Amino acid sequence: MEMSNYCAAYEARNFRKYPDWSENAANVRKDKQEVGGKEVEVERQLDDDSILYLHDSYIVTDGIYKDENVIFENVTDEWKRFCHETLSFEIPVYEPIEIPRAPEAEGQPAAEAPPAEAPPAAAPGASGG
Repeated sequence: MEMSNYCAAYEARNFRKYPDWSENAANVRKDKQEVGGKEVEVERQLDDDSILYLHDSYIVTDGIYKDENVIFENVTDEWKRFCHETLSFEIPVYEPIEIPRAPEAEGQPAAEAPPAEAPPAAAPGASGG
């Protein structure tokens, strides 16, 4: 099981608007139900309300993992265009975050440096002088 960096959930009805859409029904995940006091896996059918996941690789799965229950994997430029223009699918671009490091005190790593003393707090409205 492997997760994508990004995926978005859509109802199957949205994917079915794509002219070359086809579903690999054999890969639909199974539902678990209790039958006769035992939990069993049962076949389920995809309907228009079923939730499917569009991954950053543009494949569609029946679940959040990119390598399981693959329903559609015919990735073409037309498919990508459909995803962007019709489904408004956009893969977010995350800018790296720089976390400032505390300065090192006299050769000690920042984590071991003694805490700095805070200056005395002035009373609100007080002025120096």
